[in-house]
Amino acid sequence: MTTLAPAPGRLRFDALGTTAVLVVADPSGLAPAERAVRRILSEIDRTCSRFRADSEISRLHRRAGRPAAVSPLLAQALDVAIRAAELTDGLVDPTVGAAVRALGYDRDFALVRDGDPRPAGPGLPAPGWWRLRREPGSRRVLLPRGILLDLGSTAKALAADLAAAAAARDAGCGVLVSLGGDLAAAGHAPLGGWRVAIGDDHLAAERDPAVTVAILAGGLATSSTTRRRWRRADRIVHHLVDPRTGDAVVPVWRTASVAAASCVDANTASTAAIVLGAAAPAWLAERAMPARLVAVDGRVLTVAGWPDQEPVR
Repeated sequence: MTTLAPAPGRLRFDALGTTAVLVVADPSGLAPAERAVRRILSEIDRTCSRFRADSEISRLHRRAGRPAAVSPLLAQALDVAIRAAELTDGLVDPTVGAAVRALGYDRDFALVRDGDPRPAGPGLPAPGWWRLRREPGSRRVLLPRGILLDLGSTAKALAADLAAAAAARDAGCGVLVSLGGDLAAAGHAPLGGWRVAIGDDHLAAERDPAVTVAILAGGLATSSTTRRRWRRADRIVHHLVDPRTGDAVVPVWRTASVAAASCVDANTASTAAIVLGAAAPAWLAERAMPARLVAVDGRVLTVAGWPDQEPVR
């Protein structure tokens, strides 16, 4: 998923292991918006990356079994991840770190995608998000020994929300931020909304969009089993793990796109939809979340008023 906005107020760069796209309604605001977005993404990377030995979450792992005071940003990221787990009954669970690592996703994806001739180990069901202890009214956390956190998609979606808000404030105009398919809009959108292209791959979608929609505010997220894939021995695996089994989800949907009030909420629902498989349409409809699901055979199913070419709020 990416924006189709014109080039003068648009910028693309690599960040968080994916492609960041920034678009501003007023091209004169691009420079301050860029500074704000890069600052937020750098802070998220230093705080939440499980691939950096010097990140705050890596330090938390090394303190497992002992209470630790965490920064406001990590506390926020943990709260977001725990809320996602609560809202999805554990379908999106931050304690899947060991399972994701066992599948081979233990370093930046650029180093993983070439594959590994060794077979993946057995699935490691998530220990459970409820084991992560947060002291009420404080930023103290107790991570039990043996649990590895993977904030993954929720932290990236949080980054999009925070970056869009900061960029809109600093630029003084409407802003759209996309991080590899996780998209957030803040400030006043241009007339008719931000035009967004949706497809299996956020980069290919710009060249050949499957569908376009317009977004005025909030978030839009696409989760996919087709983008981050790699080979383990004779098996193709991907990064979306079912916490109940600890194994890569057996795809029913190759992509799930969801609109919500925030990118975090949209990403939480799109990830849960991939994990739920055939049960996803009813789950999304019950929560009145506009969604577009693409089955592995290419069949498209829309839910809860997902539009064709009309603005999504």
